[in-house]
Amino acid sequence: MLFSELPIDSRVLKSLSVMQIDTLTEVQHKSIPHALMGKDVVAGAKTGSGKTLAFLVPAVNRLLTSRPLTKADPRAIILAPTRELAKQVFMQAKKLTATQSSISVVLIVGGENYNDQVKMLRKKPDIIVGTAGRIADHIDGKSFFLDGIELLILDEADRMLELGFSDQLDLIHRAASHRKRQTMMFSATIDSAAVHAMTEKMLKAPEQIVIDNVAIPHADIEQKFYLSDGVSHKDQLLLKSLVLANRTQAIVFTATREDTGRIAQQLQDKGIEAISLHGELAQGQRSRIISAFSRGLHTVLVTTDLASRGLDLLNVALVINYDLPKFADEYIHRIGRTGRAGNKGVAISFISGKDWHSFSAIKSKLTQDYSFSEYEGLPSKFKGRRAIIEKKAENKASVEVQQRQIKNPVKKRVRTMDAVDTGFIPVKRKPRAVVDDIDNNDDLNFDNDTNDSTDAKG
Repeated sequence: MLFSELPIDSRVLKSLSVMQIDTLTEVQHKSIPHALMGKDVVAGAKTGSGKTLAFLVPAVNRLLTSRPLTKADPRAIILAPTRELAKQVFMQAKKLTATQSSISVVLIVGGENYNDQVKMLRKKPDIIVGTAGRIADHIDGKSFFLDGIELLILDEADRMLELGFSDQLDLIHRAASHRKRQTMMFSATIDSAAVHAMTEKMLKAPEQIVIDNVAIPHADIEQKFYLSDGVSHKDQLLLKSLVLANRTQAIVFTATREDTGRIAQQLQDKGIEAISLHGELAQGQRSRIISAFSRGLHTVLVTTDLASRGLDLLNVALVINYDLPKFADEYIHRIGRTGRAGNKGVAISFISGKDWHSFSAIKSKLTQDYSFSEYEGLPSKFKGRRAIIEKKAENKASVEVQQRQIKNPVKKRVRTMDAVDTGFIPVKRKPRAVVDDIDNNDDLNFDNDTNDSTDAKG
């Protein structure tokens, strides 16, 4: 379906044309018509599905085609879980409103100067994009009011709840409780108890949109798995993967902040343009790093899960899991950084003994057949936990057999040998019975053959 087939303002269509977007994705096709009718919408959609435009298009269309409820208050609030994601949404909103000057958009996130933000808010923007924490701070500080709010949009609502923003979301909801408010909520999952409770509290008879295979990897992403013996071996596998990628933009995910810096430095030493990103950096630094990477100034971004959700980096063709995440859904979000907007992508994962438990959970999410790959000259001694368990079982069985043999040794039958065989004279035995009738020689038989035979049986 084309955007031109929807009942939307020509100015929105013009902006979409400038952005070179004409066809709706599945989540857009299922949710935008309901949103255009003013209905509340709750949608479960994976990262990279086009959900940002699924709420921005009807929001901008409403602001262009209806009169504001008040003159001083913002008309729409868009909440995101992280500063990075909020900035991505803000940039998309700016693009969608670029062809009309009647709608103003501001970004309000933590880590930026509070007083500068107050000055921006006093200019009465139409759309505020930001994080729940900082927007709640400004509501508490009376920097702005929400008496005239028309739209409240929550992007990645499940993530906001995971990060502990429940109280802030409740405060914003109560401050923006205008009866004409339309609410749209998008989430990777909508069936959790926390998300369901928030839906009940904040939305009115919403249209529920569930995109098939929300938590299943994209078909456009080729997934490869390499067994690894540990850190040193992973370093070699990583370098080999990036060399073969031939300067393709890549994101490398690690488990720790320390590894982001170490790995980025190692890659730089090998002539690869790498940069690290983690949660301990100041907001300004993080923004500059993401901006530089998105503009192609760096080939490789080494990061923790900070950047695993929400970042809209269309040129990333390769994702490498240096360490696997603890949860299978996080794996889906990580590899979702590639294969976006109809492009093909590759996801490579290194699996050591420490990663095996995570891999076992991830296997349940795989829709493609998988096998373990191996680079020539870089084989792994680690063959997976199944091989280790089987080997341990074999060793245990072998030990048990040996222990039983020691406890209950097998009695061997010993052949009686002649003196000629043994080299010494055997002790002569006494007769086994005393016979009264010594004249009856038939009952006595002491010839050598019989004695030998009896000894052999004894």
